[in-house]
Parts: sequence; C-alpha cells; structure tokens
Amino acid sequence: MSAHNEETPILIEDELADEESGEAVALEAGPDAAGQRLDQWLAARLGPELSRSRVQGLIKQGAVSIAGKPVLETKRKLIAGERIEILMPAPEPAEPQGEDIPLDVLYEDDELIVINKPAGLVVHPGAGNWTGTLVNALIHHCGDSLSGIGGVKRPGIVHRLDKETSGVMVVAKTDRAHKALSEAFADHGRTGDLERAYLALVWGIPQRPTGTIETHLGRAADRVRRAVVPEGRDDARHAVTHFSVVERFGEDQQAFATASLVECRLETGRTHQIRVHMAHIGHPVVGDPDYGQAFRTKANRLPEPLKTKVKAFPRQALHAWLLEFEHPTTHLTMRFEAPIPGDMEELVGDFRKL
Repeated sequence: MSAHNEETPILIEDELADEESGEAVALEAGPDAAGQRLDQWLAARLGPELSRSRVQGLIKQGAVSIAGKPVLETKRKLIAGERIEILMPAPEPAEPQGEDIPLDVLYEDDELIVINKPAGLVVHPGAGNWTGTLVNALIHHCGDSLSGIGGVKRPGIVHRLDKETSGVMVVAKTDRAHKALSEAFADHGRTGDLERAYLALVWGIPQRPTGTIETHLGRAADRVRRAVVPEGRDDARHAVTHFSVVERFGEDQQAFATASLVECRLETGRTHQIRVHMAHIGHPVVGDPDYGQAFRTKANRLPEPLKTKVKAFPRQALHAWLLEFEHPTTHLTMRFEAPIPGDMEELVGDFRKL
C-alpha cells in the first residue's frame, strides 16, 4: 500500500455511525506516522476541514478509536500500521426556510394551526429531507410567529405523523400553546382532554372485535425500525394501543385473502406504534414496507384488479382521522376530523367488493 493510500480517509462500515452522527472514516498510520502525536497527525490528515482543536475535542469525546477501542489521550503516540477510526461530526443543518407548499388548513387562530397532512410529506427537516417538509410550509404560511418555538429544526411541532401517514396534526404558534400542547401529548390525555384515533387497513380479521395491545417498544436490530422488546431493556418504552374492528372484508369466502378496517386509539405515542402493534398481533397494515413485508404475498390471493392495486399501493394504509384536544387559552374542547384520503378510500372500497 502506498503512503498516499495509507493517509486517505475511506468510508468504513455503517455500524460505526448512527442516525445522529456524521460519516465514519478510517485512516491507516504509515511508517512516517510512527511516534507522532495522535492529535497532530489527525489534524494534518483531516485539515483544513477540521482544526487541531476540533480534532482534540473529538478525541476527548470518544469519537476516535484505534483497533476498535476509543482513545481519549490526545498526546498518544502512534505505531506504524495502526488503524484509526473517526466518527466525523455531522454538519450542522441550516435553519429551515419557508417554502410555498400548499397546506390543507382545518383551523387557525393566533395560538395554533390544525392541518390535514397528506401522505408523502415529511413533518420536519432531517437527514435526506432538509427541504420540502411541513415545517418549511408552516414557516412560509405563519411567518415569524413560529420563530424560536420548540427549537430551530422543529418550530411549533408538538407531535408528528410518519411521512406516509396522512391525517390531522396540530402545530403551536406561541410558546404558551407549545407548552400546553406538549404537556397534553406527553400525558397522552390521561389527565386532560386529548384523543387521537387512526384508521388502518390491515391484513386479516382479528379474532376479537375490540382489544388492547400493551407491550414495550425499542429499536429493532437494524436501528431504524421499531420492535417489541423486553421490558428491562434500556431503550424499552411502554406502549398501549386500543383497537376496534370497523369493517371486515372477505370473511364469508375462502378463496381470497381477508382484510379489515380497524380504528386504533393511542394511549401512548411511540414511534411507529400502530404499525408495530398491528404487525405484532398478526395483522400488519396493508402496504407497510417496514412491518408488513411478510404479508406481501397475500396480494396474490386477491382477485384482479384489487391484486394489482394492492401491489402498487405505495405506502402504509394508515390515516389519523380524529384529533381532539383542549385549546391552550380558551380551554374549549377542539375536535377535528379528516376524511380518508382518496387513494386509501379507493383501496378500502375495492376490498368491500370481496
């Protein structure tokens, strides 16, 4: 290996990075590196992007490893042939800018705004989605009223829906509203007026018309999805979903796959909670790319044209149809409903023909 190649940062395994960090790189210490201080050598190799003081900070934070073990001593002397791994800091995202993105506004006053979020719209900027989000649309629509409320990246946001989940959301426009709504969502309505209901088109027909799913959720092995995990695990979070079957499709026939329209009401609000819980009881949401993969072949047991439509459906068939909460200043109960979007309604209508 040439000296140039030994000193050129290379991308290393994904497991060295996580969703909150930047890119992981690796360097190999060549013969000329022997005896040099770690911080000086890294600063020379990674400059001018990273200063020596920044390199020293990364070392002290445990972001630099040799042979897989973090090194916290900036003056540590290098040995020729050692592999140095650095978790590079993620670039600071720019402050979100307003964008003229249409919003379906259900209600708005000086304290808050309620919108019907379409499927496909990301709620707030993040990795891979720094523009074109609901936050960008809200900044354009609301102007300076969102400034500083709830942080730069998520101004006004007190709860969220997955990108491909549609339905009702409320966003705060003042600090007072943000505090009150955040507390209500954190409490999940146990001591106040908060109600959230979703409609999900799921595979199969639950044995009971109503039920409660109570588990603990944590990160799945891929660190992206969520999974049911043991209660004692560090990342385990208590999760409760109440469900009731609204309609059954195909229960009187044997030839085709069955499905149900299910209403889910949240007692807790964990990431992907409904999607994980319905899959956990054997009834994943139709079209769910993350938790319904094992049921994709179910579509082969459907008649045309439903078979083709299900296979082509681009998202999970999940919609937040109801949101009820207490207004932070008037203290009146506010109730908002959003009809099932056209693509999901058409799919449900086709299932009704089974």
